[in-house]
Amino acid sequence: MLNGRTVLITGASSGIGAAAARLFAEEGAAVVLMARRADALAEVAAPLVEAGARVAVAPGDVTRPADVERAVALAVDTFGSLDAAFNNAGWGTGGTVLHELDEGVYDRVMDLNVRGVWNCLRHQIPAMLKAGTGGAIVNTSSTAGIVATGAVAPYVAAKHAVLGLTKAAAMEYGESGIRVNALVVGSTRTELMDELLQDVPELEASFTARAIQKRMAHPREVAQAAAWLCSDRSSFLTGASMPVDGGWSAI
Repeated sequence: MLNGRTVLITGASSGIGAAAARLFAEEGAAVVLMARRADALAEVAAPLVEAGARVAVAPGDVTRPADVERAVALAVDTFGSLDAAFNNAGWGTGGTVLHELDEGVYDRVMDLNVRGVWNCLRHQIPAMLKAGTGGAIVNTSSTAGIVATGAVAPYVAAKHAVLGLTKAAAMEYGESGIRVNALVVGSTRTELMDELLQDVPELEASFTARAIQKRMAHPREVAQAAAWLCSDRSSFLTGASMPVDGGWSAI
């Protein structure tokens, strides 16, 4: 489905991003993996390289424009193009009420989830425009991007903003053949989620209660949706917010 494509994946060191790295490589893409933890990126990349996949690693922080610019340049210089991107890096924290939330938490949540996507779009889109062959971009939002879920207020605001950026970019670059969509992701059993549930196991019931399927997503299930949006199989879909939430948003 992604044979011959070059895809940049952010937040690729664990969870959904790491699952996407594995799946995209399996489907024939050259993958450029970006995350802050160089050691964790190397652990994700090593078995892919051993299996014969085309992989480049770009340690960096999406809140730093120069790091994103370097990752995009690595994709073009190493594999000849940037055909797609999965802007998956993000961060959230526990449910402190708005008036008690530390300003530093607000800044970090907004930086990683909004500025990070903004930085990625600002550097990925010019590379695609220069190539003149279009492209596909997928941004990771959340059920918190459509309603207040009980997550901290800045996270809810940030994930709403990701959907706004997605729609605006889709409108502005559609005639250039660049499609921009978003995933509305529900509770997902990532490494971070497992760590949280080990400390507070009673939270699992609340994380699964709203999903029709009464379970969390596996990271690969979310990655499969991203792969479809990055492929030509979704060629008439842009500006969309695709739920990957086990039916949570249908209720």
